[in-house]
Amino acid sequence: MASKDPLKCLIIGSGPAGYTAAVYASRANLEPVLYTGHEPGGQLMITNDVENYPGYPDGIMGPQMMEDFRKQAERFGTDVRNEFISKVEFSAEGGVHKAWTEAGEELSAHTVVISTGASAKWLGLESETRLRDNGGGVSACAVCDGFFYRNQTVAIVGAGDTAAEEATYLAKLCKKVHMLVRRDVMRASKIMQDRVLKTENIEVHWDSSAEEVLGDEGVTGVRVVNNKTGAKSEIAVTGFFVAIGHKPNTDIFKGQLDMDETGYLITKADRTLTNIDGVFASGDAQDHVYRQAVTAAGTGCMAALDAERYLAAKGII
Repeated sequence: MASKDPLKCLIIGSGPAGYTAAVYASRANLEPVLYTGHEPGGQLMITNDVENYPGYPDGIMGPQMMEDFRKQAERFGTDVRNEFISKVEFSAEGGVHKAWTEAGEELSAHTVVISTGASAKWLGLESETRLRDNGGGVSACAVCDGFFYRNQTVAIVGAGDTAAEEATYLAKLCKKVHMLVRRDVMRASKIMQDRVLKTENIEVHWDSSAEEVLGDEGVTGVRVVNNKTGAKSEIAVTGFFVAIGHKPNTDIFKGQLDMDETGYLITKADRTLTNIDGVFASGDAQDHVYRQAVTAAGTGCMAALDAERYLAAKGII
């Protein structure tokens, strides 16, 4: 069943980008409807303490922060729906765009703000999942959580530029960083490899994989297996970081929106405009560089402002 009149603004996805877009759009009388998706609040829902977002001097739990964002959006009139958009059909001519919920409801909208985010890739270990979900010391963001491990010993898994960058970041805070690389070479660029190898408190474990993260309530170590010899060893650490990449949640937009080879949406420089008029992308769905809550919120604001100006130019508002 289709909605009768096109929405002024449809927001796909929640989290800092989606909720911020909703705040701005609703205050501009765009009457936004926001679909949260399967993971309302995004990656912050599995983030324990958030201490680097302005306005929370004592820090805040990720889920509570996202509840605050949602309440603020609803305060100004955003219609937040805990449903998932499973299909879209964008108008190449910049006309009315269509979307379908998982339940089969058809929607139409003059503008669409995409804030579907990205999901961190994980190793798939039971212990990794348990100690991540209970805030026990497993993280996929060194910039977000490294501060909590000042002067401690941590481990990081990964071999690309992101892993190298996060390892060197952690080395500035931590007493020792154990970097687990599953092969005898790194995928990171030469300059990033050199930085890692020249940092005295980073120890690279070549041909090594994490077999299990140790600890009941919190990380106490990691069991490592040598991929060539099969030998196992345990390293005492209090934090375990996974840096094997992120996957943007953009599959439903393939074939319609321009994206890079890894699936991040491409927007015009310093804007949130996609290749389709009236469709705007914000947050981690289009940002593979910063991936912070505050930058996601910033682009959510930009997307709502871009949508408002688009509607005004069209004479819709």
